Amino acid sequence: MALRNSLTNLLEQHPELSPAAVHQQLLASNRPIPTIRNALSSFSQWLNQYYLDRHKTRELVHCRSWFMDQILALLWQRFDWGTDNELSLVAVGGYGRGELHPFSDIDLLILARDEISSDLGDTLTSFITLLWDLRLDIGHSVRTVEECVQNAREDITIATNLLETRTISGNPELCHQLSIRIYSDEVCSDRAYFMAKREEQRLRHEKYSDTEYNLEPNIKASPGTLRDIQTIGWITKRHFGLSCTSQLTRFDFLTDEEYKILRNGETFLWKLRYGLQMLAGRNENRLLFDYQRKLAEVLGYKDNDEKLGVERMMQKYYRTVLGLAELTDVILQHFDEAILRNGDEEEVQPLNRRFQTRNRYIEVINPQIFAQTPYTMMEIFLLMAQNPQIKGIRATTIRSLRAHRHLIDKNFRKNLAVTTLFMEIFKTPHALHETLSYMKRYNVLGRYLPEFGRIIGQMQHDLFHAYTVDAHTLRVVKNMVKLKDPDANKDFPLASRLIHRIPKQELLYIAGFYHDIGKGRGGDHSTLGATDVVDFCQQHHLSQRDTQLVAWLVQNHLLMSMTAQRKDIVDPDVIHAFAKLIPSQVHLDYLYILTVTDIAATNPSLWNTWRASLLRQLYIEAKRALRRGIDNPINRDDWIAATKAEALDLLYAENFVDDDIDSLWDTLEDDYFLQDSTAEIAWQTASIIRHASSDQPLVLIKDVQGNMGDGYTQIMVYSRLRKDLFAATTAVLEQLNLNIVNARIHASTGHCALSNFVILDERNQPLANDPQRKLRVRERLIEELDDPDDYPEIILRRTPRQLKHFAFPTEVTFSNDMIHQRTLMEVITPDRPGLLARVGRILLENNVNLVNARIATLGERVEDVFFITDAQGQPLSDPDLCSKLQLQICTALDEQVLAS
Repeated sequence: MALRNSLTNLLEQHPELSPAAVHQQLLASNRPIPTIRNALSSFSQWLNQYYLDRHKTRELVHCRSWFMDQILALLWQRFDWGTDNELSLVAVGGYGRGELHPFSDIDLLILARDEISSDLGDTLTSFITLLWDLRLDIGHSVRTVEECVQNAREDITIATNLLETRTISGNPELCHQLSIRIYSDEVCSDRAYFMAKREEQRLRHEKYSDTEYNLEPNIKASPGTLRDIQTIGWITKRHFGLSCTSQLTRFDFLTDEEYKILRNGETFLWKLRYGLQMLAGRNENRLLFDYQRKLAEVLGYKDNDEKLGVERMMQKYYRTVLGLAELTDVILQHFDEAILRNGDEEEVQPLNRRFQTRNRYIEVINPQIFAQTPYTMMEIFLLMAQNPQIKGIRATTIRSLRAHRHLIDKNFRKNLAVTTLFMEIFKTPHALHETLSYMKRYNVLGRYLPEFGRIIGQMQHDLFHAYTVDAHTLRVVKNMVKLKDPDANKDFPLASRLIHRIPKQELLYIAGFYHDIGKGRGGDHSTLGATDVVDFCQQHHLSQRDTQLVAWLVQNHLLMSMTAQRKDIVDPDVIHAFAKLIPSQVHLDYLYILTVTDIAATNPSLWNTWRASLLRQLYIEAKRALRRGIDNPINRDDWIAATKAEALDLLYAENFVDDDIDSLWDTLEDDYFLQDSTAEIAWQTASIIRHASSDQPLVLIKDVQGNMGDGYTQIMVYSRLRKDLFAATTAVLEQLNLNIVNARIHASTGHCALSNFVILDERNQPLANDPQRKLRVRERLIEELDDPDDYPEIILRRTPRQLKHFAFPTEVTFSNDMIHQRTLMEVITPDRPGLLARVGRILLENNVNLVNARIATLGERVEDVFFITDAQGQPLSDPDLCSKLQLQICTALDEQVLAS
């Protein structure tokens, strides 16, 4: 009725679009193609306007399908198909369901009773050619009924397509005959069909990493989306048979609430898909960053003080597909029992007086147990944690759980039995992340902890955070749990040792669970999370000591990563300042594990061997500082003297003499000797002395492998003193597609300059296994640095597609470090190829010296810190120069983003 009303209103306003009017236009014209194209274009424009006016998307999708039916029928009737009704034009697949989005494929079957004659074959060719000339996105096949049945037997996809057919024109009896056979065991048994579709779904989910939380989800194929809804429909139709033609009849095994979830979920996804294809101008089902913001605007999602409009739209998407995924669990398990296990002997094992397992799925013994004793809604998850053989929750129990979730209220949260059970889940050795995922999936976790419920499905519209806040949180917990696995030593050698040393692992899990829980509320999420976790600890009867530790971890969970990535951790003063913020060695151990697992769970590309080495070095130096005592900081001059003495011993052992060593060391400032590795200093010194007779730049490349399994590739460059050394070197390295993660330019009073660069390849790995590439890098650097007039061109690689959609204005700020006599210039900007080379060129043109650089790329966001001085080696004191640098860097980098 709604569809009929919509069509009536549309055609009353635009009578020229009625099938009768189009038919008259075709009769009056010898040029059918322009006539049909104009009709299709006009109808599509009006539907799109209805969409923008917030008309019901479901009606628009069916209206488009109806109009296409009329057009195809008119075109079919223009041809002579004979008088024996041996052919029919049939809609199949999604079009067969009467669904057509703006650029959906139009799947057609030309169905014949018997083999087609040559005359009809020529007519069919003319008909198909006409459809192509109309630029319709058709998928077509020409088959007899018998051929359809045979192909369906061989290919489950064809069998599925033929479950949904409609006759557009021609003999309807052919389609009816085909449907009878397709729905029979002649093609595929109910059992075989269910198993095939379930396996198909498993493989599809695996392709999308078995998660509903992709940053750019495919709203047709990702878990919890349209394909899952369609799969339910196909299995249902095949199971109940052809006679069940009503949608309500097909889904009568669902409760009213379940049917509403299914229907509303599909409607929301249709709304997204319609708008997405309209904006993209093609059959696009990936919700790419290219369209997310615009689609959110079209659908009326506006920015507010806490969240962007696009984040609000995506949160609704994630919550919708999470609900659909829960429903899929129920339905597929229902069919598993009704189809696969029908008549099989069931294996029932009691767990206690309230719960048992049936075929390894946990279920309630008494259907009213959740109503009578609500704490059992927490107990069921503890039993799953304690019994790893349990595969999941039985469908009937999921339904009961859903029906009683309203009982999770303030009194439930204060119940001592509930809080004790929840803490037992955290203390029980098991895959804690899986239990928490079940609790989230069935909407128990978000109700029990409302602060967690607020972050479910909350995305952060950037490339740094690859997951929603809730998905990231559970990945952090997963990383913590996995540290106890034997193979964790490979990726997290230090953390996998420390996990066994911390006194209470459950405190670490709680800190990981709460570290980002304050996001999306405005304000400092660390402070908000610390407040929330104190309330949690008090509610769950943790001691004051434990509460203080967990709250400190949440409040300071970014402290270690920010120090390692943005400060010079070879500087004793930096280490001392960091150590002063750490109350004890226990706090340091917990913080290191939390930091490592947090970074590794943020983005797959964020955790690399260089970050691992930085954090390990900071941990070790802070540990030494704590042992030494905060009141006894190491003396900078003593550190330098001890470093030189140790390096001298190594050089003497190789027969180097004081004169050669002193002539080099006297040209280097003291900062060079603050590094931790005396072997590194000895190696570089020996290499430079041996190279003294050569006029060529000295370029050495080596892979540094830490004793904890971390590693990186280091490039040392010793060449004639030139102000463009950094700019030229970074330009070469970026042209070679290498990722510069650290740069140190050692100030020199001699005629040569010493620089060290830490690089990783495009996979964030050292170049250890690619000696040929190392050779090419070395040769290219020597070639470019040998001639002062050479300057490699700034690279012009295209900015990756995803980065283009996260542009923001470049920020440049300055602060002076008077202790070390240098200026800190921080550049925050979108990432793009050639960035460092451009900054280096601007510093060169303004006669500014670069002493050191800390490179930090966080998704699409770069936060680099450059340690610079003026031409006299002093901090920048001229405000005009600072303003000039700021303007030139912002202009150059922002223009590059716009140009790409």
